[in-house]
Amino acid sequence: MSKAQDSKKTTESPKSKEAVKNKKTSSTPLEMLAYDITGTRKPSMKVSSEIFDKKVSEKLLAQYVRVYLANQRQGNASTKSRADVNLSKHKIYRQKGTGKARHGAKSAPIFVGGGITFGPKPRDFSLNFNKKQKKSALFGALTLAFQKQNILGLVDSATEVKPKTKEVAAFFKKLNLENKRVLFVLPKLEKNNLVLAARNISNVKLMDARSLNTFEVMKQEKIIFLKNAITVFEEHFLKKNEN
Repeated sequence: MSKAQDSKKTTESPKSKEAVKNKKTSSTPLEMLAYDITGTRKPSMKVSSEIFDKKVSEKLLAQYVRVYLANQRQGNASTKSRADVNLSKHKIYRQKGTGKARHGAKSAPIFVGGGITFGPKPRDFSLNFNKKQKKSALFGALTLAFQKQNILGLVDSATEVKPKTKEVAAFFKKLNLENKRVLFVLPKLEKNNLVLAARNISNVKLMDARSLNTFEVMKQEKIIFLKNAITVFEEHFLKKNEN
């Protein structure tokens, strides 16, 4: 054996071997409870540990919510100053001899119909949150929901349910989801029987897998993934060259 081969062999410490072993085991899939639309238990669905078993940063989640809510603000509130109101700018009466207080134009803020002092003007409230932070926050929120068993799977045949609200209501009753905020994650948000059956329930929201965000995950009490939606979600958020 040459010296180079010998040195290479000695550099492979037990710690490095253990790290490689842990790396392999960390990517093992997790199992998610799955049901059909009648509420009957089905074989568990496998989900990626790269999404549902990540480190949760509460500070990052709080920061995401702050940025998300700030970006929802339109910032189009606008008031008129005394220079903008459509009133005469001449002095309303002479300075002295009237016994009244001294005043200038009728457009002064002290008069009804006058300008507004320090009123709001259109502004941009938006804040930045980079792509890496968004993905980490989303995976962290999903991990937190998964650990609390707030994420369920639904077989794809659920889209063939009768387009009746009572069908989804019966499903909720079977799983004790009545009066809870429920999010259905679909492969694609398009009209199908499940959408028609669920959209009239006030506490239900439907969303396609590519549009799922941290705020919606944290807002809902239960999240139900269709089986194909899990595949679409993993392909979209785990691909290397994400747009």
